[in-house]
Amino acid sequence: MIEDRERKTGKELLMILIKTAIYLTLLYFYINKPHFYVEYPRIDQIARGLMVFLGPSLVISILRLVVIYWYIRKHRFKNNIKDNFILGINRIVSILNAVLFMIALIIFSGQDPREFITSISIVAAAIALTFKDYVTNMINGLIIMFSDRLSLGDHIKIGELEGKILDITLINMILQNEDSDMVIIPNSLVFSSVIVNQSKQNTKKLSVEFEMSLDNGYTPEYLEKYLDKNISGFTENIVAGGLTVKTISINKDVAVFKAMVLLKHYDKFREREIRRTINTALIRLSATLKKEEGPQAEKEAAREDPKLI
Repeated sequence: MIEDRERKTGKELLMILIKTAIYLTLLYFYINKPHFYVEYPRIDQIARGLMVFLGPSLVISILRLVVIYWYIRKHRFKNNIKDNFILGINRIVSILNAVLFMIALIIFSGQDPREFITSISIVAAAIALTFKDYVTNMINGLIIMFSDRLSLGDHIKIGELEGKILDITLINMILQNEDSDMVIIPNSLVFSSVIVNQSKQNTKKLSVEFEMSLDNGYTPEYLEKYLDKNISGFTENIVAGGLTVKTISINKDVAVFKAMVLLKHYDKFREREIRRTINTALIRLSATLKKEEGPQAEKEAAREDPKLI
């Protein structure tokens, strides 16, 4: 959840009052038709179109405020909180208003909406087939918005992409990665991909993969001890004993390792510093090693701690 500073309840109430005043005025003229309605049928037609749009739109706006108010009070959120559920309600309201506006335009043009929809049914089917990917993205986007698995502000990982959810639209999801770049992912890809939501966990994992020559003879235990010394200055951010090194694969010349660090909480800047410290330590270790020095260093480390053998 993140704060939505653009949403002002006062402005929304003012818009509802303005819509109500306009609609009641049009309704009065519709019941008591003035003389200029008879002289200028076009004005009467435009007024009916506005009534068709404003009436249902007014009801939708009131229902939206009631539902959002109930949801915020139920979960005891702040009034300016922007949540998935609220975002989904806003998107649905936008779609309904767009449909009502299209119907109003049809009435403005002097046609019967039912006859117009019937006449273009074949064209509408062709349009739906043409834009089926967009329709799929919209449906997937609404499902994601009303799901409790992903929330605005969550730090997630989708394949090789990782970042914080900034926004979910009807077409795509917007992430902010570690480099503060905006990453736009189609909702269909999000819906069909395996997602790791690190914000739903009690701790966040930081992982770094690296390779070591087999000639060096370093074991995961020794690398853990070496890296643990280098990140000892981040005890406030790292869970005690939260550093582990495991072997991913062993090839002909190199072994692939993964160092995993459990963080107490998500902090983008601290995470970047810890990752940089680990990478720097590994680079220095690789740069100072020689083929004959690896086993010797391992033996010296074993003398200090026999458990490493």
